[in-house]
Amino acid sequence: MDAEGNILVSLNSALLSQRFGDYAKRLNETVEGFDWNPVVKLTRELEDCWREGRQVLICGNGGSAGNAIHLANDFLYGISKKRGSGIRMIALSANPAVMSCLANDVSYDHIYSMQIAVKGRPGDVLIVLSGSGNSSNIIEALKEAKVKEMKSYAILGFSGGESKKLADTSIHFPIDDMQISEDLQIMVGHMVMQSLYKDKERIMEGCI
Repeated sequence: MDAEGNILVSLNSALLSQRFGDYAKRLNETVEGFDWNPVVKLTRELEDCWREGRQVLICGNGGSAGNAIHLANDFLYGISKKRGSGIRMIALSANPAVMSCLANDVSYDHIYSMQIAVKGRPGDVLIVLSGSGNSSNIIEALKEAKVKEMKSYAILGFSGGESKKLADTSIHFPIDDMQISEDLQIMVGHMVMQSLYKDKERIMEGCI
């Protein structure tokens, strides 16, 4: 590579480093000074679900659907790593046969609410993950949770949308960036998971 090529590589590297630094700065600014009380509430709720054997349903769209599957794994197994222990958490986005059936036969707006109508029970918990908070299937899921007398939590970005009003508890990060919003879904999930993991012996003593 000639001298001009080396200069271009250096410039490109500097530009990339600046972009990455800007991303990290925006992420840090979003969580700095954040009111973590809704996350504390979610942690206590999931602790009770673990102890009492209550079921947790979780869902989202796109990257948030992937995050729902990721977190369902963490809470089913990762919080205890012991056979027969863990939270009964189900990712409603995990079964493509069910989702495509409901989308085809009913509508995409009801791919989650129709599952909740069958699986949900009074006292169960619904967690929705959404950037905008305005996805129709997320809104319908929250409405169905109310019908089933479930408690609902929403981890949201942007303005929070309709979901912020519908959820019993909203964990809202007001940032207009979908990728950072999705990062924060996982971050909140991992915060709660690690906290519960540290208390696992005490919690499991009281498990049903």
